[in-house]
Amino acid sequence: MQILKQDINRRILDVARQEFSHRGFSKASMRDIAAKAGVGVGNLYNYYPGKDELFCAVLAPVVSACYAMFDKHHGEYGQDALSMTQENYLLSAVADYMTILKGNRTLLKILLFKAQGSSLENFKIVFTDRATVQVKTWFANNKLRHPDMNIAVSDFMIHLHTVWMFTLLEEIIMHRLTGDDMVRVIEEYIKFEINGWKYLLNIG
Repeated sequence: MQILKQDINRRILDVARQEFSHRGFSKASMRDIAAKAGVGVGNLYNYYPGKDELFCAVLAPVVSACYAMFDKHHGEYGQDALSMTQENYLLSAVADYMTILKGNRTLLKILLFKAQGSSLENFKIVFTDRATVQVKTWFANNKLRHPDMNIAVSDFMIHLHTVWMFTLLEEIIMHRLTGDDMVRVIEEYIKFEINGWKYLLNIG
């Protein structure tokens, strides 16, 4: 019976992802999702009390992936700032962006363009505010290890850094970049980002 419930839940999420992708949060209907998933509306609400809860469940993988990528680079145990001067950092950063874009492209499109009216409508703002605080802490921790490092960077510059990340993702999706074109743009963006931070932080 538990396996059956898991199958039903998976079907609900698959249908909901398609509906949110086509209609967006505001125009998607729980009744339509239930019908296309082959479950009663009442049963759908047993799984998800409301459309917002279902929306968040659908987007949970990409939301987690975004935070995980940022934590990997700028979390409490994130990479050392000096690693940005190494070739491996570039390769790792490009791979991280590619993983998010290739594995979660549809979910990213929903999150960035079709979340109006949901609790994730302001995801970019919430993420950017948290990232700004997190990067400042990351700067301070790196300063302890590298006293000559300059961390007198404005909060607004840190804020813009995260905004540009989302702009990159949005533009790639809007212009439907794939394959080598997508890899090239991401590599160019990361190189530009690395060299800018190296100059501001006085490292490398």
